[in-house]
Amino acid sequence: MRTLCSSTLIGEALLIMFAALVAVHLSSVSAGTIWTVSGIAMVLCVLLCGMINRPGAVAIGWALQLGLIASGLVLPTMYGLGLVFAGLWWCSVHYGRKIDVLKAQRAAASTASAVSV
Repeated sequence: MRTLCSSTLIGEALLIMFAALVAVHLSSVSAGTIWTVSGIAMVLCVLLCGMINRPGAVAIGWALQLGLIASGLVLPTMYGLGLVFAGLWWCSVHYGRKIDVLKAQRAAASTASAVSV
């Protein structure tokens, strides 16, 4: 799960950076506010990559997705992009957990076959 979620979060951090560049020029919100909020969101995305296996990390990831969708209030294109990244986040969590279970089963089977030999 860590790899899938981390790659989604890094992509999201890049999206936030590019959206901030556009929002500075197209919105009526001050540049300082845009960069402060965007900077916090980008740092949170990158920090969450390293903590994705800890309790509550997935919930924080969902909060980031909601924040990304809500950024459509400043830049309307972000409604669609936020929904796309929320879908990617769901896929990363859902299929990442399935992959983790398969890896654990494979490791258990490998250990069992090594012990029986």
